[in-house]
Amino acid sequence: MIQLERTLALIKPDSINDTDEIVRIIKSSGFSILAQRRVKLSPEQVSDFYAEHYGKMFFTNLVSFMSAGAVVALVLAKNDAIQEWRKLMGPTNPAEAKETFPDSIRALFGKDNTRNAVHGSDSVLSSQREISFFFPQMILTGDTASSEYLEQHVMPTLNASLTQLAKEKPERPLLWLATYLEKNNPNKPDVEFV
Repeated sequence: MIQLERTLALIKPDSINDTDEIVRIIKSSGFSILAQRRVKLSPEQVSDFYAEHYGKMFFTNLVSFMSAGAVVALVLAKNDAIQEWRKLMGPTNPAEAKETFPDSIRALFGKDNTRNAVHGSDSVLSSQREISFFFPQMILTGDTASSEYLEQHVMPTLNASLTQLAKEKPERPLLWLATYLEKNNPNKPDVEFV
């Protein structure tokens, strides 16, 4: 079953000057761009982002390369976005991409296995993790248990407290809110002292 998905796309430092053309290709391939930002990552951030590759022979070169210049992070949406983006990227090796998928982004802009123009998430789980890494403010759907818990147990208390806060307009709103939430916590244990 094909479904609307989100995936992370990175334009790597070697292709940062081709951003406009890569974005044009992405849009003309039917993707919507939900978020976009340009960022310079530190070696520590790159290490965190590519943690699953830690210990592999290419890891040090990857960290050095990805922290050497800016990257453009994009959140793409489309039916079956993860697989569709991986197809549009083409094989990791640009030489192979040129032979087998000559219209792919890596065939057009890639130079070698490390400097291969773009990155894409390989699964729903990695997509959620990677989008959160670059766009922590973005709410990702899919975890219905968390959403239901928030809806049933947190939002009613929070809404009531914020409504009361707006009515009372205390001088120290944060202290007032903390005190109110502590007193009106629906999960507070019901303990009697004898």
